[in-house]
Amino acid sequence: MEMWFQDEARIGQKNKIARRWPRRGTKSAPHDQRTHSGYIFGAICPKLGKAAALVMPWCDTHTMNQHLIEISRHVADSAQAIRIMDQAGWHMSNNLVVPENINILPLPPKSPELNPVKNIWHFMRDNWLSNRVFKSHEDIVDHCCYACRTLQNRPWNIMSISRRKGAQRFSSMTVGISK
Repeated sequence: MEMWFQDEARIGQKNKIARRWPRRGTKSAPHDQRTHSGYIFGAICPKLGKAAALVMPWCDTHTMNQHLIEISRHVADSAQAIRIMDQAGWHMSNNLVVPENINILPLPPKSPELNPVKNIWHFMRDNWLSNRVFKSHEDIVDHCCYACRTLQNRPWNIMSISRRKGAQRFSSMTVGISK
């Protein structure tokens, strides 16, 4: 049984500014007023350090179905996955096509602290996606893809970043339920 946590993050030209010490005589960070953006659909398996991600232009049921297929490809051949996620409309749609090797378990409402992917977004923004002005939508997509690939190649980062007490407690309770 593999436990996968899933979430989306908007990355765009109105990007967050991460706190950093600027070089003497410079401003802290550039800030863009344009509004292009993309969404990273990301899922992690904290125990195994695995990640599956897609960069998409918007959030809807179709893009969620594509992400489910991507997660399914990363689940071990003989394993079953429980995908834990919030209750966004496109997550719970009647038009969602769930692969046979995935079961969906919704998080309780208003409980982002139970989803360790939130920590992954902070790490990705702090290291690769904030404090920059993107040249175009393609530049946003390129940076998001680079960040996702880099994180996927660092399973130790996924395992250490995703160790939240609340999420660990929630996953251990759900494993007991699923047996």
